[in-house]
Amino acid sequence: MTHGERSAARPQKSGNKVPPSHTCPMKVAVVGYPNVGKSSLINRLTGTREAVVHERPGITRDRKELDCEWNGRQFKLIDTGGVDFEDEDPLAGSIREQAQAGLADAEVAVLVVDARAGVRPGDEEMAELLRRASLPTIVAANKCDGVAELPLAAEFHRLGLGEPIAVSAAQGLGSGDLLDRIVSLLGGRDQGEDQPADDTVRLAVIGRPNVGKSSLVNRFLGEERVIVSDVAGTTRDAIDMPLLVGDRSLTLVDTAGMRRQSKVADSVEYYTALRSQRAAERADVALVVCDASDGVTAQDLRVAELAMKAGCATAIVLNKWDLQEHAEGAGGRRLDLDHERARVAAKLRLRPRVLTVSAKTGRHVARLLTEAIMLGDRMSGRIPTPELNRFLAEATQARQPPVGTRRGTGGHRLKLIYMAQIGERPPRFAIQVNSRERVTRDYAYFVENRLRARYGMDGIPLIIDFVERGQRGGARAA
Repeated sequence: MTHGERSAARPQKSGNKVPPSHTCPMKVAVVGYPNVGKSSLINRLTGTREAVVHERPGITRDRKELDCEWNGRQFKLIDTGGVDFEDEDPLAGSIREQAQAGLADAEVAVLVVDARAGVRPGDEEMAELLRRASLPTIVAANKCDGVAELPLAAEFHRLGLGEPIAVSAAQGLGSGDLLDRIVSLLGGRDQGEDQPADDTVRLAVIGRPNVGKSSLVNRFLGEERVIVSDVAGTTRDAIDMPLLVGDRSLTLVDTAGMRRQSKVADSVEYYTALRSQRAAERADVALVVCDASDGVTAQDLRVAELAMKAGCATAIVLNKWDLQEHAEGAGGRRLDLDHERARVAAKLRLRPRVLTVSAKTGRHVARLLTEAIMLGDRMSGRIPTPELNRFLAEATQARQPPVGTRRGTGGHRLKLIYMAQIGERPPRFAIQVNSRERVTRDYAYFVENRLRARYGMDGIPLIIDFVERGQRGGARAA
């Protein structure tokens, strides 16, 4: 492969396909001034579109870790928000803190600069910070989109961080050279042997904007890992973060707030809502966070339905419960929790549990994580066939199956003959019947609800196939 071919090569796409490792992967922090193309470059290096990219500066705020692989070497790239030392906005200060935390967690830093803009004061301040940190650093001069622009990178020698590498996030120019340099600085650390099957529970934290999702994630992790602000929509990326609860591994996904599509006038908000939906689709469990001051709103119910359609086990979480505990003393009205639970059970077929928590005080946070692990286990668990057939006999005894009313079925009662579990994640069951035509929607719901109650499957998406005796395929329950 020639130098030109290697420079424009697209790195091997890794994304979620990188095998999980029980050894901590080495990390590379990608930092720089706002709008120099950090997220675009990370998408190029990882071969994904996970980092939010927009022409408006300041879109990336929290730090986000993405898997990357080059020449068989696996590591993580930390995407950080643009650092502007002159910006006095409190949010800009939080972004700087997140970028500095990313540097503290990394073995190598990549300082991305805008080759067309030349050296700016912000670049010099960032370079000074990196020199003080004594962290191996690579200067990536971005936006060199053609051969004629390669000499622009030479100006960044003055930053005192070594030979700059000319790259183009848009065209891929120099990406291979940059990855070669990263891998050489990471050294030859052993990647480990094949790892056993991973039982990590992927936990998505979703909900409307400004209900306290990021505060709850920070409480889970025991650190200010994601930016918390009173400004709705502060979180824009979906950020995966590992967490160990006892001997169980979880991956937390903090997501951007969702709104009804009629209110998504800003393209940035549209794309972040889309990422929230994708987070639910790749999670095992979703916690739908609501503001206890508002109760479970119609929009909260729509968010929960989205998670359920994505095949997530789901729980409703009423955050800010500490305010409710003092509501009556302050002359306010306390939320009727029993009423909220009855309303959720009536509106949502999966009947998710409604739990209370306070991200501010930490009350019930440990219980919430235990519940999330239990939901994840139930998604992948199996129920023995003899036990299921005992359940089936008890269900038919509690409520007799219907007598057929359609043409050709009159006078003949539905018989449930045999039941077995045929799949998991989500759990799937097959019930052999004498006639599929005699299965009514009402009776199918009765069996489903009784199964949930018997095996603690509230909030778990179930599939029940009623299979007519002699058929090879099944028909899904109505």
